Amino acid sequence: MTVFGYTGLFLLSLLESAGILIPSEVVLPFAGFLVASGQFALWPAVLLATLGNVLGSMILFWIGISGGRWILERYGKYVFIHHSEIEKGELWFSRHGVKAVFWGRLMPIVRTFISLPAGVSRMDFKKFSLYTALGALPWNFALVYLGFKTGQNWNLFRPYFHIFDYIIVALVVIFIIRYFLKNRDHKH
Repeated sequence: MTVFGYTGLFLLSLLESAGILIPSEVVLPFAGFLVASGQFALWPAVLLATLGNVLGSMILFWIGISGGRWILERYGKYVFIHHSEIEKGELWFSRHGVKAVFWGRLMPIVRTFISLPAGVSRMDFKKFSLYTALGALPWNFALVYLGFKTGQNWNLFRPYFHIFDYIIVALVVIFIIRYFLKNRDHKH
């Protein structure tokens, strides 16, 4: 970002939301540091990060809508996803998709991948885009503002940003283990 400026911030945000694991918990506070040092302004940084998130999310959405269901139908059995579960997931997402997209944007890791089930379930694209922007905006503002407030000491806080990632990963691992054990019990 120090070399490419706002363009770098936009591209990093786009790549993160397109599924490339670039942690916004590091990128956005650094953008806030650049705000504190006078190289960036607060609102352009927040808005460009949000625009990058929306466009990157659209990429994953279109992957989900164009081939996501086919991939799940064909290869889901290898990760214990069965046809009935795909249908249940689509039904749940059709009822709660707007909330899932909005609140998912406020959670580490989930924020990146919530676009795929939105695409698979063929969520209304305008609603998807709107709630992606509405969910990404407060996340981006909070992290850029945190970086702004911490100023040149932002490196001291960097390890703490990953605590949320670890919690989400732990929950996902617990869910996968529980799911595996539940399906193993049904086979016997």
